[in-house]
Amino acid sequence: MDRIPMTSRHRRVAAVVAAGTFFDAFDSLVLGVALTAISASLGQGLVGTGLLISAGYLGQFLGAVLIGPFADRYGRRRAFLFAITAFSILSVGCALAWSIEALTVARLLQGLGLGAETPVAAILISEYAPALRRGRAVMLYQAIFAWGVFAAPLAGLAVFAVVEPALAWRVLFALGVLPLLIVLLGRHVLPESARWLMSKGHVGRAEEIVVEFEEAAMKENKELPAPEERIEPEPGKPTRLTEIFSPTYRTRTILNGVLWFTTYFVTYGYSVWLPSLYVSIGGLKISEALYLTLAIAAAQLVVVYLFAISVDRIGRRPLLLAGYVVAAGGALLGVGLVQGGLTGWPTLFAAGLLIAMGCYVPAAGLFLYIPELYPTRIRGWGTSVGSSMNRLASVIAPTVVGALLAGGLGLGAVFVMFAVVLIVGLVAMARWGVETKARSLEETGGPTSQ
Repeated sequence: MDRIPMTSRHRRVAAVVAAGTFFDAFDSLVLGVALTAISASLGQGLVGTGLLISAGYLGQFLGAVLIGPFADRYGRRRAFLFAITAFSILSVGCALAWSIEALTVARLLQGLGLGAETPVAAILISEYAPALRRGRAVMLYQAIFAWGVFAAPLAGLAVFAVVEPALAWRVLFALGVLPLLIVLLGRHVLPESARWLMSKGHVGRAEEIVVEFEEAAMKENKELPAPEERIEPEPGKPTRLTEIFSPTYRTRTILNGVLWFTTYFVTYGYSVWLPSLYVSIGGLKISEALYLTLAIAAAQLVVVYLFAISVDRIGRRPLLLAGYVVAAGGALLGVGLVQGGLTGWPTLFAAGLLIAMGCYVPAAGLFLYIPELYPTRIRGWGTSVGSSMNRLASVIAPTVVGALLAGGLGLGAVFVMFAVVLIVGLVAMARWGVETKARSLEETGGPTSQ
């Protein structure tokens, strides 16, 4: 699989997986777009709003934890399709919620599927992409997440323009049922991971899939190098969940958790609150707030495409470090502006733009980098453990931000907190990060590259 060039068969797999991730991003961020309307419709204070936001991320935390061992034991394809089915059906539950308590419970349950989809989708793409093009392939796929982020405020603008706010937020949630179409398509288009099949001893099925991709390359007249014979260390070794904490992988697992937590603590602590802060602190209308949110989402799209075209040349580690530096600079800019008495929407936008652009480098890049740190037998578990830390951060951050604002500490305290968290992530990556570009997925998991 490492040597097979990119073909239309690869692109069909990527299209199905990317479509699922698009709606995962849309459903994750649509709450932020609808938050002001939900508050007016169902009624809740800042603390209640923080709990509503955090409930969804608590569900995502649980989903991310549970999907790893499931994907390693029962297959990437099955786990992916199950996750999409779950969050699609629960979107309807969110749309029909009759109270803030019911919406909080529905969002919690929907989070199980949302949290499960992203890590297993990243693994599927990583395990099919050729080694020399894996960085670009995974990051172009991750750009679809950015399009989902972009689509959420865009859909909000369209729906709020034609529907009363009390109904508009329900319509936005109801759109989340559309991914069920992806499940129907995926059952026919999406193959199981050949690497996973090999790790479970299903050699015949794995060979059939590899031959299918080889034939696709030959039909497109692409050069197909002879396969390199490689003996995987300890072939057939079973999945052992504690292995990610063994001496071989312990440092990587600690780094894994720290990077996910710090990146997403800031990403969701700020981005989910931002549209409503434009209204409550910046004095803007809902439509104006959504236009600014859309501008930041567009900037994130630029970032992810720049990352995609450079990551296989420059490498994972230097780009991740640069992302942390930019994001921390944005948080420190926010501190300086607030200290200077500037607390309006321009401060929110300027600091938020740098934070969003910087954070999106690790937010997208970790879905490439983390699967490269573990071998196939524990890749799902290792990735989901790290991804669960991003969900845990997403549970904590919105409530902490809400508490700081409700307690009268203001934007300055929020920006200081974000700066400290981002500096922790920067130091961890500088100290423990290893470069993984162009390596075999099996090689990067072994002790020789530790």
